[in-house]
Amino acid sequence: MTELPRVAALHVAAVRHAPMTAVTHVEAEAGRGLVGDRYHGTRSRHVSVQSLSELDAASEARGAPVPAELTRRNVTLDHGAVPMTPGARIVIGEVVLEVVRKAAPCRVMETAVGPGARAAMHERGGAVCRILTSGTISVGDVVELPTLP
Repeated sequence: MTELPRVAALHVAAVRHAPMTAVTHVEAEAGRGLVGDRYHGTRSRHVSVQSLSELDAASEARGAPVPAELTRRNVTLDHGAVPMTPGARIVIGEVVLEVVRKAAPCRVMETAVGPGARAAMHERGGAVCRILTSGTISVGDVVELPTLP
């Protein structure tokens, strides 16, 4: 049996374009977002989720590292495929997330990570989710992902 993924890293940025800050835990508010993050209070872009498995594949495709902290995603899983289908549910401890859309890599990755990062992250950027239930997300939390076909 495959071991369930865990939260490997958490990052927030207080305002747009500010550097991402690593945290050990963060409060997730249903319908609001992550407390202390730039998207707190937005309508549906509450949290972004990525996986080290996908970052490893992007690093291989790019021929250079794609560090989790530079992708501007909030939650990084230690392994697994992050669902990108709208409506899919991701459960992190007591927090339930619902996928809104794919987290497409933007041109900022070319400067933050380096040349080729945007192309390498294509279809590997994870998902943007809304928070359905409140709670604390912590590094090390077990993550339940839907079974993918």
